[in-house]
Amino acid sequence: MSGLRLFIGLLFGLVSLGVQAERLKDLVSIQGVRTNQLVGYGLVVGLNGTGDQTTQTPFTIQTFKNMLAQFDIQLPTNIGTIQLKNVAAVSIHADLPPFAKPGQVIDITVSSIGNAKSLRGGSLLMTPLRGIDGNVYAIAQGNLVVGGFDAGGADGSRITVNVPSAGRIPSGATVERPVPSGFEQGSSLVLNLNRPDFTTAKNIVDQINDLLGPGVAQALDGGSIRVSAPANVNQRVDYLSVLENLEVAPGQAVAKVIINSRTGTIVIGQNVRVQPAAVTHGSLTVTISEDTTVSQPNPLSGGQTAVVPRSRVQAEQEARPMFKFAPGVTLDEIVRAVNQVGAAPGDLMAILEALKQAGALQADLIVI
Repeated sequence: MSGLRLFIGLLFGLVSLGVQAERLKDLVSIQGVRTNQLVGYGLVVGLNGTGDQTTQTPFTIQTFKNMLAQFDIQLPTNIGTIQLKNVAAVSIHADLPPFAKPGQVIDITVSSIGNAKSLRGGSLLMTPLRGIDGNVYAIAQGNLVVGGFDAGGADGSRITVNVPSAGRIPSGATVERPVPSGFEQGSSLVLNLNRPDFTTAKNIVDQINDLLGPGVAQALDGGSIRVSAPANVNQRVDYLSVLENLEVAPGQAVAKVIINSRTGTIVIGQNVRVQPAAVTHGSLTVTISEDTTVSQPNPLSGGQTAVVPRSRVQAEQEARPMFKFAPGVTLDEIVRAVNQVGAAPGDLMAILEALKQAGALQADLIVI
């Protein structure tokens, strides 16, 4: 309970600060200015016998033969089954940031798609990375950095730490083609709120218009705002530099109670309210014990000595007081009332769910 009270105390400290103004760049993103996902397929070589078992992964052999064919190397048809213990087929994925230009480098993640035990010590051969449109936007190659490892003994014992079948290559891909963003086109830009909210959208529009004049910003809906922008690209960059540093007070979030039933984590939002309700919480413990006694007959009775079971059933109910919620109870009062009866996080989940079912909890109850 001390940990729960400490968490609630910290939460109250944050709530007491009220709504703080945030930079516009933390609240919105610019339409068209976004990352793009890239994916590729290639080979990792140089493994220490931890590569694919090619009898079970024929695509590794096929890829290996295709690579050799590019260097005019043809394998004999009667070579039989090839075992490439030092080679693994892998998938590569990366995020292409906005405004990335040819020659710049990005980080990539390499993951085994066969049955390779470990990619530690391997090198990725040159692999094209494609976008959703099928075009090549980057070329990947380099030595892997693998955080996990896998080791085994001759008797079959094995130990694995973390995930050795995946790794990263910092700056492992070079951008070959830019992605058009449309940033320099048109006479306006659209700002998309990271969390759509009508109050936040109104505050942003008011803040921009107060700075630059009426009509510069217009709310399209609760999640988008159109802002007039200069036609010159250099001026547009300076213009957005000023806008993104504006301090805007965001609207308060919808009242929510988040429950993680697996970990027992409960997060209660600031605007959660409870209608009039009375709650009692307790626990009933039933204990059943089995004892045995020896039944001894009277002398000369002709009876026989026997073992007789004796059962004891005890029921104990922990006394917990009933507490009452008045109209419009706040987060502080909810937790104080629950702490008074000593409810653990698991019990608090049951109380909140019961309040929601009774229609007394004025918040969205979300179980994750």
